[in-house]
Amino acid sequence: MYYKILGKKNADAETVVLSSGLGGSGGFWQPQLAMLAEHFRVVVYDQHGTGISQGTVPAGYRMEDMADELAGMLNELEISRCHLVGHALGGIIGLHLALRYPALLQSLVVINGWTKLDSQTRRCFEVRQNLLLNSGVDAYVQAQPLFLYPGDWLSEHEALLQEERQHQVAHFQGMENLLHRLQALMDSDLTDSLGQVIAPTLAFSAKDDLLVPWSRSVDLASRLPQGEHTQMLYGGHAMSVTDPETFNPILLDWLRRHSAQAPATPSGHLPTETSWPKH
Repeated sequence: MYYKILGKKNADAETVVLSSGLGGSGGFWQPQLAMLAEHFRVVVYDQHGTGISQGTVPAGYRMEDMADELAGMLNELEISRCHLVGHALGGIIGLHLALRYPALLQSLVVINGWTKLDSQTRRCFEVRQNLLLNSGVDAYVQAQPLFLYPGDWLSEHEALLQEERQHQVAHFQGMENLLHRLQALMDSDLTDSLGQVIAPTLAFSAKDDLLVPWSRSVDLASRLPQGEHTQMLYGGHAMSVTDPETFNPILLDWLRRHSAQAPATPSGHLPTETSWPKH
């Protein structure tokens, strides 16, 4: 898979791996890269079958396969311990990674994720799926921002959205790849497994997320032995893009608290609830 390594170069530098959502491209994390690179070695990658990571995603593809692919990449890079920050699908990859390779994760951040698919998220996915199948790639890409960003942000960034639309159509991952990846995501159900996740995990939600109700992050945190929940009040599903000024300090604080150099935190469930306003 295609990846980039940024930031700290020393052998003992702590590593943060960034895993994107359904789009799969590491470019999603651009607003976080400079901040994270000041403090960590940062690995950002394009998931199999997306972006520069060309390849065919087969029918029957599973979230476990995505976790295995990431673990294989980290093994090739000789990374035996890392923080994993995942957005939506990327966060679900992180949960499967935590179950399959528990020693690999120093901490995990799941942004707008879930235990199992919510009816509202399924509704949104089915609408997008029908657009792709019945109206084509351009219609799918044109509608995508409605599920990701708040209305006022959409109104204020029309030129950027048009540029993004052209780029995404030109670099679309392919209909079969997307449909197989989406089905894997919709099929994932971790209800009976989360009690086995030993990594400290932050379930990070946005109050105004249309695609994934914030209550799903609360549920996720409550099922994890070392789960915490924190929430931004504004930003939509992609709040790391729309409001990095609020998002980035929260993420950095979590990573610092779970650094190998940080004081040990108490064991057991940590049901922290924090809401962060829009600047």
